[in-house]
Amino acid sequence: MVQLDIFSDPICPWCYIGKAYLDRALEAHPDHPFRIRWLPFMLNPAMPQEGMDRREYLEGKFGGQEGAVKAYLPVEEHAKKAGLTINLDRIERTPSTIDAQRLIHWAGIEGRQTPVVSALFRAYFVDGRDIGDRETLADIADSMGMDAALVMRLMNSDSDRKEIVEQDATARGMGVTSVPTFVVAQKHAVPGAQPPELWAKVIEELRSGADPSA
Repeated sequence: MVQLDIFSDPICPWCYIGKAYLDRALEAHPDHPFRIRWLPFMLNPAMPQEGMDRREYLEGKFGGQEGAVKAYLPVEEHAKKAGLTINLDRIERTPSTIDAQRLIHWAGIEGRQTPVVSALFRAYFVDGRDIGDRETLADIADSMGMDAALVMRLMNSDSDRKEIVEQDATARGMGVTSVPTFVVAQKHAVPGAQPPELWAKVIEELRSGADPSA
């Protein structure tokens, strides 16, 4: 097996799109060699725990309403190309994602990481749910077969909070500046939402024993 580390934030639309493209390639190549691990990168590490009004956040980030609309046009275009539903009008708040990242970490211990990541993307981008809300996160955990009561107890403690912050800092120290960033075999970085064709090429090269970076 080949380790495929994915640095991601569950409120990142390009991570949602990048996962869809990767999924398409993996479905077309069921004998792929990847063992997938999701790692934290927080787009807004200083975001208040309660989050922010999404319109206020986007207009501040992109210099007004026109800039925000312009920034999201390619997102909607690529989401459609990837066959994804994305309901941006349903999203009222931009949340802090440290608790969502903790949930992804705990899901990894139980071997449920990828389904939980998918559920978080769906909750945020399709249903417009606040994935900074701990009850929402516990409900998502429950829907994925995790113990919601245990997740809520952990959420209400500082369990693994420090570890997530440190992993985010480590990613930045490695040179990760945006997400998604995929790292193949812990040495080849593939930034951005790459099309299925690229992943098909990487899978073929790995199966043939070639170095995918060559």
